[in-house]
Amino acid sequence: MAKEITGREENYSQWYNDIVKKANLADNSAVRGCMVIKPYGYAIWEKMRDQLDKMFKETGHVNAYFPLFVPKSLFEAEEKNAEGFAKECAIVTHYRLKNDPDNKGKLMVDPEAKLEEELIVRPTSEAIIWNTYRDWIQSYRDLPILINQWANVVRWEMRTRPFLRTAEFLWQEGHTAHASKAEAISEARLIHDLYAVFAEEFMAMPVIKGFKSENERFAGADDTFTIEALMQDGKALQAGTSHFLGQNFAKAFNVTFSNDKNEKELVWATSWGVSTRLIGGLIMTHSDDEGLVLPPKLAPIQVVIVPIPKPDSELMEKAEEISHALKTLGISVKIDKDETKRPGFKFAEYEMMGIPIRLGLGKRDLENNTIEVARRDTKEKSSIGLDNVVPYVKNLLDDIQENLFNRAKSYRDSHITPVDTFEQFKEVLETKGGFLSCHWDGTSETEDKIKEETKATIRCIPLDAPEEIGVCIYSGRSSSKRVIFAKAY
Repeated sequence: MAKEITGREENYSQWYNDIVKKANLADNSAVRGCMVIKPYGYAIWEKMRDQLDKMFKETGHVNAYFPLFVPKSLFEAEEKNAEGFAKECAIVTHYRLKNDPDNKGKLMVDPEAKLEEELIVRPTSEAIIWNTYRDWIQSYRDLPILINQWANVVRWEMRTRPFLRTAEFLWQEGHTAHASKAEAISEARLIHDLYAVFAEEFMAMPVIKGFKSENERFAGADDTFTIEALMQDGKALQAGTSHFLGQNFAKAFNVTFSNDKNEKELVWATSWGVSTRLIGGLIMTHSDDEGLVLPPKLAPIQVVIVPIPKPDSELMEKAEEISHALKTLGISVKIDKDETKRPGFKFAEYEMMGIPIRLGLGKRDLENNTIEVARRDTKEKSSIGLDNVVPYVKNLLDDIQENLFNRAKSYRDSHITPVDTFEQFKEVLETKGGFLSCHWDGTSETEDKIKEETKATIRCIPLDAPEEIGVCIYSGRSSSKRVIFAKAY
């Protein structure tokens, strides 16, 4: 594996693509806009999935699975949702192929196998799920329904990039049903908080919690809560959203329940999701010009042990002993048993993979009862006594996790810039980037004009934004609090 990748300062987009490829995370596919997630990339997704799944279940949610295909009539039932996703839909019109009589060895669509109703390949599952919930809900005793599914969806994106935006991607999508508005809003906020905890405590990726403007809201939602992260190129990444859907889908699919007074009411709803774009966020938050950098809590391999210059029985015996002790503490370990590659090549390979800790063990180390410990985040090396290496590594993993978060937070905080005029807004956006904190008059018209002139959008209205009387940077109208603008992925 060649170590060299394009520098971040030279070409950030190519740097990102180089890491995806050379760290063996994903590969191109024969299908335009789709990717093959390779075993190492999928292992990172499994770590994310398993942790999130545990958190969902701890808050009372259960998993289910709903069909990939949505009848077009169901998809159209909630008008705003249908309009919001219409341009990204893939549609199934036929169910059979046949031999092409004019082109031997080729197949053609069988015109006699046209579906009676076209099927949408799900871009999101609200329609098929709420059509199902209608049959599941009759009484307040049937509520709440707290369901999540792990699935794939298809959104026919024109401009794609591995993990960040692909025509097909993996995600989880929660869909809950409630007896009251307050309960549904509480659910949406619960998941919003859960996503923020996951991003910061496991991804080591600081986020701003807020809600979306009406323009940026999920199609069909009354409110969308979001977590917004900042990447190293100064662009924002929407890392997770939780939607309060009100009664919009209940109305569209006639989902009602009898309350405790035997009166009919419409059900209240939420939906929420994160996807494999989190892997893209992980790459861009922490990685450097030597490759991937992974926070220990999500690293498939947390420690690699490299016998130097190559494995032999004595070195392997000690490596196995250390590995066993680390594994008993729940730490994932790989012992490099390759006898063909030189240590320098191996070191570069493991740096590219972002493995948090590398242990180098040679004959002289055994004689001195020491081992070399190299940390990926700072590239610092230490010589540690073999008797102390296991507790040292355990503590070092925690230190690396904390350091990555603090480093990312320091960058993020230094790139939140208050601006008070549109000229200042444009200058900071082009020269510094990052999050721009400014007053906005609350109108879609102003938001659209700012986006048209600068390509910046309102990332969120921060939940903790204090009341502050000011004037909109664009229109000069009055404003009561600042919002966050940025260019975004």
